[in-house]
Order: sequence, then C-alpha cells, then structure tokens
Amino acid sequence: MEYTERKQTLESDVAVIGGGMAGICAAVAAARNGAKTTLVQDRPVLGGNASSEIRVHVNGVTHLRPNGIPERETGIIEEILLHNRFRNPQESYPVWDHVLYDFVVRERNLELMLNTQAIEAVMSGAKIESARCWQLTTETEITIGAELFIDCSGDGLLAASAGAVFRTGREAASEFNEKYAPEVSDGWQMGASLLLLSRDMGKPMPYEPPSYVIRYEAEKAHPKRAIKQFVDGFWWVELGSEFDIIAEQETNRHKLMGYMHGVWDYIKNSGEFPEADTYALDWVGSLPGRRESRRFMGDFVLSEGDLLGHRHFEDVVAYGGWSLDEHCPGGIENLSEPPSYFHEGFTEIYEIPFRSLYSRNVPNLLFAGRNVSQTHIALSSSRVMATGSLMGQAVGTAASLCLKKGVLPRELAQNHVSDLQEQLLRDDAFIPRRPANDPDDLAPRASRITASSTCSGDAALLTDGVSRDVGDEIHHWQSEGLPADVVVEWERPVSLSRVEIKCDTNVRRNILMRKDSKVTETFWNDVPQELLKALALEARVGGEWVPLGSIESNRTRLITFSFDSLETTAVRIVMKETYGSPNATLFEVRCYGA
Repeated sequence: MEYTERKQTLESDVAVIGGGMAGICAAVAAARNGAKTTLVQDRPVLGGNASSEIRVHVNGVTHLRPNGIPERETGIIEEILLHNRFRNPQESYPVWDHVLYDFVVRERNLELMLNTQAIEAVMSGAKIESARCWQLTTETEITIGAELFIDCSGDGLLAASAGAVFRTGREAASEFNEKYAPEVSDGWQMGASLLLLSRDMGKPMPYEPPSYVIRYEAEKAHPKRAIKQFVDGFWWVELGSEFDIIAEQETNRHKLMGYMHGVWDYIKNSGEFPEADTYALDWVGSLPGRRESRRFMGDFVLSEGDLLGHRHFEDVVAYGGWSLDEHCPGGIENLSEPPSYFHEGFTEIYEIPFRSLYSRNVPNLLFAGRNVSQTHIALSSSRVMATGSLMGQAVGTAASLCLKKGVLPRELAQNHVSDLQEQLLRDDAFIPRRPANDPDDLAPRASRITASSTCSGDAALLTDGVSRDVGDEIHHWQSEGLPADVVVEWERPVSLSRVEIKCDTNVRRNILMRKDSKVTETFWNDVPQELLKALALEARVGGEWVPLGSIESNRTRLITFSFDSLETTAVRIVMKETYGSPNATLFEVRCYGA
C-alpha cells in the first residue's frame, strides 16, 4: 500500500481550542445559543487538569473566609457536576472522563474532535481565518475555519501563532501597584504538578523505587511541606520555570516522575510512617498539570488590586474567590520555602470583566481559563477550574451574540455588554451586583405571585432578578412542606410558550468530585437534597387549570418547560418532591411568549 496524505477542511461559526473545563463550558454555551461550534482537544479525554490523566479538583469559590463557606458556581459548570453526581456516584475518575464526554457529544450544534491539536493560526489580515490542526490518531491535517476562535488551551499555541500579545512571568510590583509581586519583574511561572493515589492493601506492601527516582530531602523541607496524609497525593510535587515552561515540559515531566517516586520512597522506606506499611501506589500521574504559561493581553489587565479591592466592573461576566495562592518559584527544587504563600483569602467574591477575555490585537479571538488578560498575582487566584468555567460560559455566549449582532468582541464589550449579561443570567450564571432585567420576561409584569405555603422568603422575590441568596439578603421562596405550589397571575391574558424556573441546589455547599470523597458541612458527595425532583406546570385557560408538562426526575437547577403557545391569565408550578429536603425552594420564575 502507498502512503496516503490525509487532509480535511471543516467550517464552523465558532472554534473552541482546548477541551478542559473552560473549553467545555465555552463550546456548550456557544452551541446552545445557536452557533455551529467545533471543540478541539489535544488529549483522548476531556477535562484537562480535571481529567483522569491529571486529577486536580474542580475548585472555584470553594471556601470564603472566615468560615470556609463557598459561593458555588452555577450555570453550565454546575450542570456538569450534577450530571456527575447522577452518573458517577462511585466517584471514579475514568468514569468522570466519560461523563464529560457524554455531556459534550449530546449537545446539538457541537462537534468534538479529540486527539487533535491546533498547531497554527492561518491569518487574514489581523483576524484568524482558520486553525491548522493535526489529529494524531488518524494522521490527518484538519483545517477548521470559523468566524470566531476561543482559545481555552491554557498554553495558547493557536493564539500565540496568531500574533496575539501575551506575557509570561511575574510583573514588577510597581507596574500594577501589587504588594505581593516582586520588586523587579522576572520570568518565574508557577509549576506543573504530578499527583499520585495510594490504597491500603491489607497486607505489607514493600516498595522499590524506579531507576529514575530523585531522593526527597525531607530534612531540608519547609514545615508547610509536612506529610499529613499520603493517600491522595501531594500538589506540591511540582516544578516551575524561570524561562520557557512549555519548552521545558518534557524535561520537567521526567524530573517530576522522579520526585514523585522520591516522596513515596521516603514515606514507605524512611521509617517515619509505619502506618504506610500496607499501602501501595494505586495510580500515578504521567502528565503534569500546568498552572501557568502564557497570559494573553486584552483591553483590560486584571490585577491584584482589582481582586482584593473587589472592584466593580460594568462589564462583569464572571467571578472568583479562591485565595491568592502563589506557588513558590522552583517548586519542589526550592524546599526551604513553603510550597505556596496563600497571600490572602477572600471574604467575598471578586468580579472578572469581559474586557479581560478577548485579545487586544487579534479582533476575532477570545480566551477563558488561566490564559486570560491578567497579572501573575491575579492568576494565582483566578486559575482554578470552576472560575475558568464561568469565563468559558461567558465567552461562548459572547461569541454567539457576536454572530447574531454582526460584531466582534470589542464592539460587543462597548455597545452590547448588557445583552451578554442578560443571556448569562438567563442561562443560570450568577453575576455579582447585576440583577437580571430581561425586557422579554413576562413574570415581572404579573399582577401577583402567591404560594400555597411559605416557610421562609417570599414568593414575590421570585422576580427580583437575583437567583440566589447573597450574604444576608434573601432572594428565595421556600415552602412549608410538600406538595406545594406557586401561582403567577396577570390581570389580562398573556401569550406564553416557555416557563423557566431556578430551584435550589444549595450553593453554600460544594459538589465537586474529590479524591477523598469528603463530606462535611461545606462538602457533599451526593445529589443535593434540596434539588427539586418532581414537579408539574399548569396554565389557567378559560377558568380551568390545563396541564402543560411534568418532570419526575429533574436533574438541573434551571428547569425549562416549553409548550405550544397559548393565552393564559396564570401559571401554576406544582412541586411534589425533592431529593431529600422536606421543603421546596425556588429562586426565580421567568415566563416568555413565542
């Protein structure tokens, strides 16, 4: 047989590069909002650092000070985590890969390409015309044309090859007035980590390290590197770089594998941990999870002061709240310093503006995840994956709006950012200090909203534009027992074809999958008990209640009923059952015409 050169050309409205959590959310958001979307992922599985290949937790606003209470992300990232709770109760990382795969491939308008890397941007003037890609498994060169490109790959090879302006390393403290930045700028980037998992085998398990092991010099280690547990691995087995962390990846990978086994050899053979005698390695990472490389500059550069000062942005589209968690230069080769400085934690969430999520010089290019327009210090917080997922939903939604309005991201930011925010809010993203005010929503025009019973809150709050309780502010209605119902009434008949409801999933408790299956006041490893399970919708037509639909096994916070358009004077939401809570809680009701 002769060698066959394989080439393929695809056309999309939106091309998303990178299938980590940010990329998944960007692609799903774009597709759901009407854009023909292609998602390109260079690995055989989705999830990026969260995948079974690396196994980092999908953290976000996981613990705010002083009590460690989260302000959990909703929207697409919550859908994914809930989908995992139903499909993967055993909390298996390989099954999690398949949960993510299912979540993506079921989406209309979305084509997934695995084992495919975007290696070069083909330009038309300043804009990207197409992405030249290589699919490893089929030996095929694939050219993907699109109107808009979203680089969520972390390292941003496509964006860099397009000439998008980027930075690496640490800014000087004086440039952005950052108190935790170094006095003089340098090239240091936070390190990549390798994790491991161990398992109790119930019998003595000797361990002999491999040939490439690098001895762990525990006697030189900072006290904050103390080994308090050894089942779930050590995030501080990491290596940073002062130069080109991407070019050094393979060298660092080899060294990290040596350091990882060195730490395990110390645990097993130093005599300091007799309780590890029956433990053996159950899984070891081979692909380091990177925290930092390129950061692409937009019209705004998010910095330390914006986060710590809780600056309000008119174009806010996402939020964060992980601590300023700057890992030390050198990683495990700098044992005398703490593995991370954890400069400051947050008592409330901070805002992320849309102007930080697109390129300042490549007009049809957007970003989400750790490669957005920010300083090194700001990245130390915003880099966590649930925060990146919010950025992903924002830019995916923005791309679809750009197409509908015939504009590019900068013009969307200047003239249509309110439309972007409204769509995000409708799709169950939360935007700080930005209540919804959708002119097409008929529910706020209702003459009254009543409930069969009330334990807390008020049914009138279901149209106040805020779909969660914020601090001490109540924005919910909660029934006193079940069944219960809420009725939305209008003085004159309205034409309806869609009702959208936001129920309760307890955003003050984390539902991310963890390696330790943690269950506490703020972590949960099952389906949220507060989630509404069974409900029905009715409309009052000619004085009679007419059924419009029912759901017996709801699995999402945002619940949608679509039906043939009808004239009605009232709709009634009948709540029958939750996943364990004795009461039902709603945060929002929206009603739309044809």
